[in-house]
Amino acid sequence: MQPYFFPYLGQFDLINQADVWIVYDVAQYIRHGWVNRNRVLHPTSGWQYILVPMKKHPFTTPINQMEIASEIDWKTRIFRQLQHYHTDAPYYSQVTGFLEECLANPENNLARLNTRLFRKTCRWLGIDTPIYVFSEMDLAMTPVRGAEDLALSICQAVGASEYINPPGGAGLYNAERLAKHGTKLTIQSFTNMTYDCGRCHYEPALSIIDVMMWNSPEQIKHYLDTFRLKQEKGEAT
Repeated sequence: MQPYFFPYLGQFDLINQADVWIVYDVAQYIRHGWVNRNRVLHPTSGWQYILVPMKKHPFTTPINQMEIASEIDWKTRIFRQLQHYHTDAPYYSQVTGFLEECLANPENNLARLNTRLFRKTCRWLGIDTPIYVFSEMDLAMTPVRGAEDLALSICQAVGASEYINPPGGAGLYNAERLAKHGTKLTIQSFTNMTYDCGRCHYEPALSIIDVMMWNSPEQIKHYLDTFRLKQEKGEAT
């Protein structure tokens, strides 16, 4: 999957279920996507974007060549956007301290920044899945003519017997074709974790930052490990 910026919990659900996670950092950067922005609660209602500003670049630039506009003090702005959580969120201090650690070292490359954030957030949540970067792996790839070929080629190159993808990618892959080449396709659905937001109104599928503000790492990891089993049993999650 592409290196998204502090993505929603469903992305960490995928990482939690995988034996190996590969950051596909050579995909073309898409403006107004999730690679350099995400959403947190707005102080009055709804949600707001938190954003990493980018330098100007050609339209076809891959993510791993995208440069951050470091002359803009975007980190201070994000912390200001999170200040309203202080009133009600029980883990505000811990999370802002974690974010300060995540963003402490200067980084001008967007893909490297997001990969570092992935790894640190996984450690915070207790997810120990190894995370690799595609452009650093020197894989022996077969010819690729689309998303399905790409997934299959990567799986074959690393010896994977199963490829897990979210529902949004279901239309991109043919399970029978992948199975013929020794790779099982699993389309993994995700149910948003719901939680009390004090005087704020709960908004689903926000950045992992929002989930961490209201829940301990142990609570989040327990949800990821158990919510499917509970749903199968008809229990509340």
